[in-house]
Amino acid sequence: MPRYEFRCRECGETFERSRPMAESTEPAACSRGHDDTVKLLSTVAVGGVAQAPAAAGGCCGGGCCGG
Repeated sequence: MPRYEFRCRECGETFERSRPMAESTEPAACSRGHDDTVKLLSTVAVGGVAQAPAAAGGCCGGGCCGG
């Protein structure tokens, strides 16, 4: 289930709520009960190393033998 981050405009608290995507735009009260909150735009960081694709056909599939 996705997690959404909110900030309370009244007290400034930032908090998260897990909810289905169909409910992503529903209001969320902060832990102090304030209803004036706004959903924040979250960024996602993805890390890793890309692998180069293997050459198909080896030398004869490339052009080094005139093919």
